[in-house]
Amino acid sequence: MNRRHFFRQAATASMGAAAATALTSPLAAPAIAQENPKITWRMTSSFTKNTDILWSAATDIAESVKEASDGNFTIHTFAAGEVVPALQAADAVSNGTVEMAHTCAYYYIGKDPTFALGTAVPFGLNGRMTNSWFSVGGGNELINEFLAGYNLYALPAGNTGAQMGGWFRKEINTIEDLKGLKMRIAGLAGQVMQKVGVTPQQIAGGDVYAALEKGTIDATEFVGPYDDQKLGFVKVAKYYYYPAWWEGGPAVHAFMNKDKFNALPKSYQRMIKDACANANANMLARYDASNAKALKQLVAEGAVLKAFSPEIMDISYKAALETYAEISARNPAFKKIHDSQQAFKKDAYLWTQIAEYSYDTFMMVQQRKGTL
Repeated sequence: MNRRHFFRQAATASMGAAAATALTSPLAAPAIAQENPKITWRMTSSFTKNTDILWSAATDIAESVKEASDGNFTIHTFAAGEVVPALQAADAVSNGTVEMAHTCAYYYIGKDPTFALGTAVPFGLNGRMTNSWFSVGGGNELINEFLAGYNLYALPAGNTGAQMGGWFRKEINTIEDLKGLKMRIAGLAGQVMQKVGVTPQQIAGGDVYAALEKGTIDATEFVGPYDDQKLGFVKVAKYYYYPAWWEGGPAVHAFMNKDKFNALPKSYQRMIKDACANANANMLARYDASNAKALKQLVAEGAVLKAFSPEIMDISYKAALETYAEISARNPAFKKIHDSQQAFKKDAYLWTQIAEYSYDTFMMVQQRKGTL
């Protein structure tokens, strides 16, 4: 026998046996388990299950993580009110009651107005700009620098695109028509609306219909046609205004307890990041696919579409700028993040008007002509 051939075969057999021993050895098992530990988290949502596009982002995240981890990392999802009320989701994460929440940062401006910049502010970024600012414009780093003080870590996990301006019991033709109205409106938009005479109300989505029906409020904004139709607002307020100048492209976030996230294996952290990115893209795609059909149905049910007048838009824009200047003067964290968004927006709109706007405007004309 060829001695070289014999030793080569022996070495190969030896390595194979060693590999098999390493995989079956009780000493190796803990190392493998440490890399892929069995972990169970709970995620509370600020949304009810009947607002299914918003709610489904949470289940998308949970399903993606479970599949990617071969079932080792499980996230149980809970709708608004099942664990904590909708507007207490971030608090539950911060204090460790749950590990994770799917919510909007601007629900928590009572703690600090800087939270609003994590979702949307009046006359802020549109949907694509929001995603771009978070991903490559430094937004994610800036928001998480701020959130660290609350033991929170957040990732974008949804975007609705530009929203509708809401439902009103009466026509709103001038700025005077807004004065004295009680309106459900979230975030810094409420403070801006207050400057033009509106009394803002912050009410969780599941409670809005009853408040409008009882006359507790005179108007409400929520998201857009798909959700608004499911919630039945057209039955209690027929004037449907656009656009929501306060929500040009609001981000929805997955908030995580910072300590719990940092304690995860790096592979699990990557799974969450990838799952949130997937949910983020899915939400905008679902709304883009669903809103047109729902809008046509709402009009058939009696909704009267109305655009906010140039006067209302101009006065509201000036009120927004005043609000930001006032907050920035006393809140360095707000100023730092708002300045970043403003700088990003200036360049983004320079580009958008050249290509996107000109193309979309031409195609919209073809749609109106019936030539598409």
